[in-house]
Order: sequence, then C-alpha cells, then structure tokens
Amino acid sequence: MMEKHILIIEDDADIKDILTAILSEEGYQITAILEANDIIKTVLEIKPDMIITDYILHGINGGEYCSQIKNHPETSHLPVIILSGYGKVLESLGHYGADMIINKPFENEELCNNVASLLHGQSAAMGKQ
Repeated sequence: MMEKHILIIEDDADIKDILTAILSEEGYQITAILEANDIIKTVLEIKPDMIITDYILHGINGGEYCSQIKNHPETSHLPVIILSGYGKVLESLGHYGADMIINKPFENEELCNNVASLLHGQSAAMGKQ
C-alpha cells in the first residue's frame, strides 16, 4: 500500500515541526509549507491525500484555503482538517467546508486517530465508486 501524503500549512515553525514529526512517525509522507500564494495550484502540484491547515496564517486564514479547495472540482474530494486555537469562534463563523476542526492544543493520539479515520474513510469511499 502506498503511503498517504499530507500537506501541512502552518506558519508557526514549532507546530509545523511537531506535526511533521508526529505524522511522519505514523508513516505518512509530509510536505509542510508556511503559506501558499495560490492554494489550488499548490495542491495540484503537490498532490496530497489530505490537507491540514492552521486557521490563523499571515495574510489569509486557513478557512479561506479550505473553502477554495472544497469549491474547486479537482480538489473538492480531499479531506481538510483546520487546526485552531479558536475552535469555538471558528465554529460560530462556519467551518468553511472542513472535514474536521481540531482545537489547539491537541493530543497527538487524537490527531493521529482523526487523520487515519479521514484517510481510511476516503479510501473506502474511493473504492466504492
């Protein structure tokens, strides 16, 4: 089975490194970036199986990335997780089509379980087509 590829968009270097380490240990291939000038172009070039984005980023919020990904025909099938220290605020604003919102700070095990369930749910759904 091919390893799943996760795109992480996180502008806090420490959190980016933590996410990369946790998910790499779980056997995922990771591409971590600070931001994307054109999120659709970036996703189409990287071809991830999932996107994890922070909500608060410089110049744009992760919700906008999520919304663009979910509204584009070539990327709308990809699961997107938004990480936020402001989960309650985010929920009141609408979730931008995200498959999941995970509050910071998060438990490593919870993150890994959620990532696995979304990725395996996706592959199960892909197999039914």
